[in-house]
Amino acid sequence: MEFWQIAFMFKWVTAEQLKIAVKTDANPFGEITTEQYKEITKQDFKAQVEA
Repeated sequence: MEFWQIAFMFKWVTAEQLKIAVKTDANPFGEITTEQYKEITKQDFKAQVEA
């Protein structure tokens, strides 16, 4: 998670881009949890709905 904290802090990734790294049912290979996403971005994780 430390890498993603640094990447977000230095604006290497946006909150939207960071969603790709979150482990979900649709993305079982993610690297961080939804709780860690909130800790990093201070935003609740809302998965994008796919059509």
